[in-house]
Amino acid sequence: MRPLRSSAPYRRLWAGRALSGLGGQMTLVAVMYQVWQMTHSTAWTGAVGLARAVPLVVLGLFAGSVVDRLDRRTCYLAATWGQTGASLLLAVQGFLGGLPAAGVVLLVAVQSCFGAGSGPAVRAIVPRLLPEDQRAAGLALDRIAFQGAMLTGPALGGLLLNGLSPGGCYLVDALTFAAALYGARGLPRLRPGDGPARPGLRGVRDGLAFLVRTPVVRGALLTDLATTVLSMPISLFPLINAERFGGGPGTLGLFLTALAAGGVVASVLSGTFTRSARPGLVMLGGSATWGIALALFGLSSHPWTGLGWLVLAGAADTVSVVCRGALVQRHTPDELLGRVGAAEQIVGQAGPDLGNLRQGLLADATSGLTALVSGGLLCVGAVALVGVATPGLRGCSAGSPRPRGAAVAGAAESQKNSGKGADPAGARSV
Repeated sequence: MRPLRSSAPYRRLWAGRALSGLGGQMTLVAVMYQVWQMTHSTAWTGAVGLARAVPLVVLGLFAGSVVDRLDRRTCYLAATWGQTGASLLLAVQGFLGGLPAAGVVLLVAVQSCFGAGSGPAVRAIVPRLLPEDQRAAGLALDRIAFQGAMLTGPALGGLLLNGLSPGGCYLVDALTFAAALYGARGLPRLRPGDGPARPGLRGVRDGLAFLVRTPVVRGALLTDLATTVLSMPISLFPLINAERFGGGPGTLGLFLTALAAGGVVASVLSGTFTRSARPGLVMLGGSATWGIALALFGLSSHPWTGLGWLVLAGAADTVSVVCRGALVQRHTPDELLGRVGAAEQIVGQAGPDLGNLRQGLLADATSGLTALVSGGLLCVGAVALVGVATPGLRGCSAGSPRPRGAAVAGAAESQKNSGKGADPAGARSV
């Protein structure tokens, strides 16, 4: 809890994002339910994931480059206002009706366009608000807020869906963005580090070059990407709900709630694994456990036993995410936080969305059981492959940060060799 006591700007930012995250989880349930009621197709519920993923992939790295050039507080404010407007449009169509499923999915894509900017901004802001010895705790607190929203948001969304149209969930989501805006306005001015990003594609290329030549960061992101694309189960929840629970909206929220319950427990106990001498190994173990738990969820014939496996999956996911975030922050210089944060967002959000689309299409072609079990086993295999191929990740110590200035010095040397000049190389290690 120290970050909440020691930094008032972080405390306001955390509280605002926690409340808006609650509204976001309610919207997720409402969109899935609305699209399912319109189409009764897992392919269409998977398309919701595609609508969220494509803007993050296409715009994310460019948005991260902008964050590394401009004031990060201004970037976060602008993106949050855009997300608020998209939620209001979803609320209007939810109350008035008339939009087809494709129109709802399009509005989800519009909101994701602004989310492509807010994610990298936050990832670049938080390390500037907290001292280094509190950043792992800050990541765990962020995870508690996210999992707490998953724990209560879907259940509240299900209750509102029972009494109101989906527009009620969307309207609450729009109102919760007021808290996020309050937290953003209380931030100090946060200009980028010693070497602001170069404009356009050159800045994006510098960020990608850093990712390619930094094994710890590259291996951490590849682990999460392989895990989520191969085994994300959320698009299958309406189908599993119909098969095992009768298809009611109230029980649909139980699946996300089970994932969140495990995540909250792991977040509260995060000190037991964030102090590990080998956080890379802990991250790999958490990712493999996620895959195993999802395969067992698919094999479970009793619905409540299946929910127990989802609790374990949620805990394993939180262990992996917190360790990954701590590794990435520690090995990334300040002037690259926006671009690396954008890559994290693409992996952490677009990866699951693409995975939901893949699982939905596979379930349409085979069955929900086949999609869940095969996805979990593929996840375990992919994590093992990344671990074997990246020995630096397995041996990475929590106390061995990336050498000071290495990223920018490398970029400067590359520019010098190509005859294009060099940016200042005074990088500050995070």
